[in-house]
Amino acid sequence: MNITLEAVTKRFGTITAVDTVSLAIGNGELFFMVGPSGCGKTTILRIMAGFCAPDSGQVLFDGTRINERPPHARNTGMVFQNYALWPHLTVAGNVAFGLTVPGRNLPGKERRERVQRMLQAVRMEEFAERKPNQLSGGQQQRVALARALVIEPACLLLDEPLSNLDAQLRLEMRVEIRRLVKRIGITAVYVTHDQEEALSMADRCAILRNGCVEQIGTPQDIYQRPVNRFVADFIGGTNLVRGVIRSTDQHDVRIETPIGEWRVNASSGTFQTGQSVVLSARQEAVRVPPPPDQTTNVFSGTLTETLFFGDHVEYRLAMPDGTEIKALSYAPTRMKPPSAEAGFWIDPSNVAILPDT
Repeated sequence: MNITLEAVTKRFGTITAVDTVSLAIGNGELFFMVGPSGCGKTTILRIMAGFCAPDSGQVLFDGTRINERPPHARNTGMVFQNYALWPHLTVAGNVAFGLTVPGRNLPGKERRERVQRMLQAVRMEEFAERKPNQLSGGQQQRVALARALVIEPACLLLDEPLSNLDAQLRLEMRVEIRRLVKRIGITAVYVTHDQEEALSMADRCAILRNGCVEQIGTPQDIYQRPVNRFVADFIGGTNLVRGVIRSTDQHDVRIETPIGEWRVNASSGTFQTGQSVVLSARQEAVRVPPPPDQTTNVFSGTLTETLFFGDHVEYRLAMPDGTEIKALSYAPTRMKPPSAEAGFWIDPSNVAILPDT
């Protein structure tokens, strides 16, 4: 199913939850809507599902307007944040529920066969006779996913389905959900505020703020080429430093900042001398200590924190003007103690020049 939103707006009283949002989601795409709490992502999902009507704009499924179509007639399946399983039904009963409603009531044998196939797909067939309160959080999540998929919808809608799981289980379920969605070939729209989920699972993402879409692109595009400082700061850790462009020579841009002159290899964009900008340098673009063969973009700061994460160490450095710079060091041979002076290098090819807005 192809899903299109055309200038969709939704207000709740004086609050504009969704502000003229336009999206185009392709058939079979795993599309993420990402943003902080209150940005409008769940409202958009509910508009797609038919639980919430837009005040203006159009929702199109495969080119057909479905604004007035009720939820049960949209051929969508939904996985809710709290799973919403029936406590009095078994696992098999929960999965079969959507196949017993008017208009989709299948004969008993066909219904049992379809439920069995779906339980096998989510690896829950041995738990068919258990009740939801006898399952772990991850198992309940699988049942909710199976219940949404057993009706064979054209589109799967997921509203922060992993937010109630522990960290290790979230990692496992990311793989499970993407594997299942891609194997079935279904269009899926996934809402989350977890940037790691979006980066690791999505085909494309929409980053939202205050009911508006800030950027749409692949996870790699959004991470490496954010359009503004909000996107750069929200998706992945980054260092944001204001500066003024002093010169441009083809793709070599020199920017004066409070911590010294930066040189940036800008592969795209038009920049003017004297222009105020914001530089975004991802933590992995900052090397501590600097490589011995580098002489530009080399600075020095006071180490305030050293955080150990197993496979890498995060350094936090204070600059004389008060700017904090974060750096990642993978497999360091020796961790630096706090309060030490530390030199660092910023990779000029891994810095984004953003508008100062």
